[in-house]
Amino acid sequence: MAINVYVDGSGGEHGGYGYFVKETGESFYEKKPNVTNNQAEYMAIISALQKFVDSKEELIIYSDSKNTISQLNHDFAINNEQLRKLAQEAWALIGKFSKITLTWVPRKENLAGKMLGS
Repeated sequence: MAINVYVDGSGGEHGGYGYFVKETGESFYEKKPNVTNNQAEYMAIISALQKFVDSKEELIIYSDSKNTISQLNHDFAINNEQLRKLAQEAWALIGKFSKITLTWVPRKENLAGKMLGS
């Protein structure tokens, strides 16, 4: 059985990030003011990876950030040093999963976005 985790992040003065686990309804949110949208999206993915790093289940992460998903899937280059550091942290965690998928979803289908009110 796969674990389906929806992540979302938003930047700015009232920034934050979090995730929503479809199977259990569990959610997590952390305020993180003064980060960019992209940084918040990475932080959301990293927090979900950290949560499930010891799980033997397949992990599927859904994000409405096409940029972040494409960068982590090695489809887009990362030209920002701060984002590169976050990507390296994510990749280190991704390497610990035997089966993991990072998938882009439209914003209206992102359950975390609905939950986080963004």
